[in-house]
Amino acid sequence: MKNQLINLFERIASERDNKCLNLQDMVCETISRIITEVDIDADQKLPSCRELSRTLKVSRNTVNAAYMQLIDAGLIESRERSGYFISSTWKKQNPNLTNMISPINLTLSTDLADPHLSNLDNPVEWQDYSYPFTYNQIDPMLFPLDSWRECARTALGRKHTLDWIRDSVDTDSSNLISQIRKRLLTSRGIVASENEIMITTGSQGGLAILSAVFSRQAGRIAIEDPGYFGARDAFHLFGNKLIGIPVDQHGLNPKTIPSDTKLLFTTPAHQFPTMVTMTLDRRRELLESSTQNNFFIIEDDYEAEMNFVDNTLPTLRSLSQDRVVYLGSFSKAISPGLRVGFMVAHPEIIRAARQARAAMYRHAPLFLQEVIALFIRKGYFEAHLRNLENSYHTRWTRTHDSIQRHLDFLNISSTQGGTSFWLEGPANFDSVKLKDNLKSRSVLIDSGNNYYLKRNNKRGFRLGFAFVQVEKIDDGIRIISEEVRKIMK
Repeated sequence: MKNQLINLFERIASERDNKCLNLQDMVCETISRIITEVDIDADQKLPSCRELSRTLKVSRNTVNAAYMQLIDAGLIESRERSGYFISSTWKKQNPNLTNMISPINLTLSTDLADPHLSNLDNPVEWQDYSYPFTYNQIDPMLFPLDSWRECARTALGRKHTLDWIRDSVDTDSSNLISQIRKRLLTSRGIVASENEIMITTGSQGGLAILSAVFSRQAGRIAIEDPGYFGARDAFHLFGNKLIGIPVDQHGLNPKTIPSDTKLLFTTPAHQFPTMVTMTLDRRRELLESSTQNNFFIIEDDYEAEMNFVDNTLPTLRSLSQDRVVYLGSFSKAISPGLRVGFMVAHPEIIRAARQARAAMYRHAPLFLQEVIALFIRKGYFEAHLRNLENSYHTRWTRTHDSIQRHLDFLNISSTQGGTSFWLEGPANFDSVKLKDNLKSRSVLIDSGNNYYLKRNNKRGFRLGFAFVQVEKIDDGIRIISEEVRKIMK
């Protein structure tokens, strides 16, 4: 049995993912996996520190520290002059289930996947590409790790534990709500009370909630075309009927909104994906149309803080409160992995949204809410935004100049900032083919067909530069230019 245990340690150690663990934690992982996955008796003696250090190729001190850690956790126990054993108490409470589980063959009569929803086809290992011009990613070197770690430690202190350890079905972190009201919304010209704000799992979570809330109302939802496929998917998922509204160099055209519209989704700061900014005249025209035709507006303030050419225009919400639902997110400003955002709307809409949210996922993680609140309160958020703006401004300028140098024969959308550019080829241009061809040269782009409501337009493609190293931008765009010219021959 001793040799069998040593063999098990060698096998499991060879399978472990050691990218995020130090040596002591890797030893703990290996031992805990054997304890939970292998059917061995509690009286079975574990290898000595000397034997295990030799097997796992680590020091005896590392193994000893791991054993002490597992003793504290109650997984193993030390017996005087006998060595280390699996905890008998733990084994009685947690019987091995390996032999109790039988495989299930499940055959469905229909495919559960909805063919109308988007299929995101970026490679899982996208970050390994030399030139990943893909959207919605950030440079990890820009993440404020030290200040974020400090705020997380503070939130984990006993003084703050009750702020996030509780269940919260219809409320959010009062600290985060306060910081959003006082620090974020005021910078966008928005005044809101506490009962007009709700925390979401990013803008996407807000869209799903609003889609559910408005699904019982008569009429169609109007979306920008091309536009954000995540909004289209969320609205479709809850059975809403959609209508596409064309976008030009001035943004969404209010004159084309049909009379049976109940809800309109727009990204006026930087239109997704063309990145054009809706003019002030268009914004006022849109608000007048919403009043006259009795529809609500969802304003996704996408990348509003990243303006490099002109001053930021007032939000729709600041110009007309009652008919505008405002969506904000910390995904682009801090990290897309956080999935924390917020919604600002009329109290009755917020009340219905909280009810729908409780049915979907109850609430966004309170721990993250408290960390973000501290991050804003201590001034780290504003400092981080300035750092992001400086870095992205440099990349925006480098990308813009490179596009003008290598791809000036394409139609390039006018933009005042953001973290991407939108380009279009001639009528018969195939950006899907371009994307496939570029993968073999370690370049990733976002083809444009998925942004259109009917997905029947392949002319456009999107270049996101937030993750690409500054010194690589020109080389990457030169490669793109070469492949574009091959397709256009």
